[in-house]
Amino acid sequence: MTRHVTEIEVEVVEIDGIAPAVPEPRGGKTEPRNDWRDWRQWQGKVRRLDSRWWPLWGFLGIIALGFLLTVSLLVAVVFGILRGGLHLVRAILR
Repeated sequence: MTRHVTEIEVEVVEIDGIAPAVPEPRGGKTEPRNDWRDWRQWQGKVRRLDSRWWPLWGFLGIIALGFLLTVSLLVAVVFGILRGGLHLVRAILR
C-alpha cells in the first residue's frame, strides 16, 4: 500500500482580529537594495557615543597616550644621543 501526500493550500484572512502581513510577490519587480539607506540611521549616533562604551574608549585612550609618550621619549633620546655624538666629533676634530 502506497502512501500519498496531500498538499492543501490555505489563505489566512485573520487571526485573533489581526490580519497577517502581505507577502511580497515573487518574480515581480523588486527595488534594488540601497546600502546607503542603512548608513542614514547612523547620522546622529556617530556624533554621540553610547555611554556604555566610555570605559573602553577611556582605557584605549590611556593606552594610546602611553604609546605616544613612549615613542616621543624614544625619539627625544635618540635625537639627544645623535646631537651629543655630533658635538663630540666636532670637539675632537678641532
